[in-house]
Amino acid sequence: MDRLDLLRIVPIFTDLEDEVFKKIVDIGLERKYTKNSIVFLEEEIGAILFIILNGRVKVVRTDDNGKEVILSILGQGDFFGEMALLDDLPRSATVVALDKSELFIIHRRDFLDLIERTPKVATALLRELTLRLRKSNEQIENLSLKDAVGRVATVILQLADEVGKIRKGAVVIEDFPVQQDLANMAGTSRETISRTIHQFMHNNYVEQKGNTLIIKDYEKFKNLFS
Repeated sequence: MDRLDLLRIVPIFTDLEDEVFKKIVDIGLERKYTKNSIVFLEEEIGAILFIILNGRVKVVRTDDNGKEVILSILGQGDFFGEMALLDDLPRSATVVALDKSELFIIHRRDFLDLIERTPKVATALLRELTLRLRKSNEQIENLSLKDAVGRVATVILQLADEVGKIRKGAVVIEDFPVQQDLANMAGTSRETISRTIHQFMHNNYVEQKGNTLIIKDYEKFKNLFS
C-alpha cells in the first residue's frame, strides 16, 4: 500500500478529492522510529501532526507515583498530536513507538492552512475528536466502576475495537501487548493480568497463540463485560 492509499484510511481524510490528497502528500514528510523510541514527551511544545503509516505507538502518562499509565495504543491509519496544534499548549502525554514505525508528519502551519482551505477536514476532525472524547469517558467510567477482572476485560475490548480483526464472530488481536503494558492500561498488576487471562482461557472466552489473542465469541464476551 503506497502513501496515498494509506492516507485514505485516516478518518479525517477519507472524504477528500484526489487533488487534495496529493497536496497533503506534498506538504508532509516521513519519519521512521525504532522500537521503544520516544516520538515526543509530555509537556513538550507541539507543532506537528503525526499519522501512522506502519507500526504501532502507545500514548502514556505518568501518575504522581511515577507509574506509567497507558491511555491508548494506536496503529496504522491512526493520527495523534492534533490537540497541541489546535490549542497551542504543551503535549498532554508521551508517545512511544511499540514497534519499528513509519510516521507521516504535517507541520502546524500546513495543517491549519489545510483546515482553513478544506472544510471537510475540519468537520471530520471535530467528528473524530468527539468520538474519542465519548470513548474516553466510557473507558474512565468502566475502569473506575469495575473490579479487576472487569477492568482487564474492558482493556481487551478496547484493543479489539481499535486493532482487532473480525473473523466469523471471533475477534483476532495480533501483536497483543505484553502483560506489563496491559497492567498499565487496566490500572492493575501484571500478576492480575496473567491470572485473569488464564481465567478467561479456562472459561473458553479467549485463546492465546504467542502474541495473538482471540476472543472466541466477541458478542458474548462484550455482553458479559461491557
